[in-house]
Amino acid sequence: MWLKAPNIHCIHGFSLRQGGLSHPPFDSLNLGGSEDDPLKITANRKLALKSLNLSIDNLCNLKQVHGNKVNIAKPGQQEGDALVTNEPNLVIVISIADCYPILFYDEVNKVIGGAHAGWRGTVDKIAENTILEMLKLGAKKENIQVAIGQGICQDKFEVGQEVIEQFEQAGFPSTCWKENKIDLIACNKYVLLQNGIPEKNIWVMNRCTFEEDFFSYRRDKGKTGRMWAVISLSIL
Repeated sequence: MWLKAPNIHCIHGFSLRQGGLSHPPFDSLNLGGSEDDPLKITANRKLALKSLNLSIDNLCNLKQVHGNKVNIAKPGQQEGDALVTNEPNLVIVISIADCYPILFYDEVNKVIGGAHAGWRGTVDKIAENTILEMLKLGAKKENIQVAIGQGICQDKFEVGQEVIEQFEQAGFPSTCWKENKIDLIACNKYVLLQNGIPEKNIWVMNRCTFEEDFFSYRRDKGKTGRMWAVISLSIL
């Protein structure tokens, strides 16, 4: 049901698509979207969070808009593409179906974050903004561990030349793309390193959402479920 990062030592996970109640094409652990049965989505959410010993009552999620706004987490939904907190028991949730989820954890200062990094959020440096907001809560760059979860791999991510030009104008190195295919992992690692996160603190899942274990908006032509990346300061 969940994949874990070895460098994040608080409750967290990146969800797989198996283990839920939804019917095709949302089978089976669909945690979002607007086309599936809402009752099944809610039941799936409760099931998934329970498996991590987390409560849906403490859920902090987002109306994600493919931007770079970071919010201080609070129960309920806010608009933006990242959340940070130093409060125990809050559950930060990032919804995904091709865009990359990035989890952040400062174990020393007890600050966490989660970001939704599609190409728009990546080019606008959502990872940088998340780090800056964590620092305001007392985090230190050298302590922040980062985990980049599943997302669309470079081989499957063809874009128009106008998108490549946006990355060029934002200062990303040409090693982040090949012809018309962008490597969003490389782009986000570049932002993390530029912002003082030690390379040894960055873990990458290196799994593509086109794989059968995952939902993929692009592969399934828009009719698909949603996965979650979850992190909480709740005690393991």
